[in-house]
Amino acid sequence: MKRYAIPALICALAACNSGDKKNDEVDNSVKPVPIPVINYSIVAQYPHDTGAYTQGLQLYNGKMYEGTGDYQNSSLRITNHKTGKVEKSHNMGTEAIFGEGITILNGKIYQLTWENHLVYVYDINNIEKPIKTFQWASDGWGITNDGKRLIVSDGTASLYFVNPDDFRTISSIRVIHDSKPIEELNELEYIDGFIYANVYTKDVILKIDPANGHVVGQLDLSGLAQKYFPNQIIPDRTDVLNGIAYDSTSKHLLITGKRWPKLFEVKLD
Repeated sequence: MKRYAIPALICALAACNSGDKKNDEVDNSVKPVPIPVINYSIVAQYPHDTGAYTQGLQLYNGKMYEGTGDYQNSSLRITNHKTGKVEKSHNMGTEAIFGEGITILNGKIYQLTWENHLVYVYDINNIEKPIKTFQWASDGWGITNDGKRLIVSDGTASLYFVNPDDFRTISSIRVIHDSKPIEELNELEYIDGFIYANVYTKDVILKIDPANGHVVGQLDLSGLAQKYFPNQIIPDRTDVLNGIAYDSTSKHLLITGKRWPKLFEVKLD
């Protein structure tokens, strides 16, 4: 039987633990850098379909285009955002297809799918049937555009700039703040040279510089549901904040969530 030098082992462990305590000491002089706050005010509230598991939102020519998820219930739809009425709907989901974000560029609607690596392209005048389908290597989460390129999120800290003609990646950035990556970037909107992004499961919208990925501002929307529709929150159904559209006429944001009963018109102060 092998014998162990117990006293020596104890001394070695004690020395090691003593060293660990030193290494574990926290330098309290280094403080996290807060994200600059973007102040806002709610200027209007509109009805929103609680059957819409909102994944993508865009206001185009006065109509709200919305992509929804949740497998069989996934859809592409056109609504009157002030009444909440669904005017047209194309149900594109199946047991395998889960719809995600949408964007409109050059007369075409691009709709991502979650884990299917498919991108559906529709003519703006007909949402009933895709005119083209692309393959995408990653999960589909959010999508927007800067007028020339598509901008896509895949649930990581990366944003991809994509050629709308063939859906090939041109370049990418990592979204960071205080030298740390921010993951689970979800629904996107491009506004006045910046990318606005929902962070999945968080009641915040980030403002991101597309030149370098730095977060330059944040809307804190904590408690929005509890304040404005507490009696309409359905456990295990009313879900997280997700959905950003921009009204270029009023320069206000339109914000909602997955199966939320309200769409909020938001003025940035």
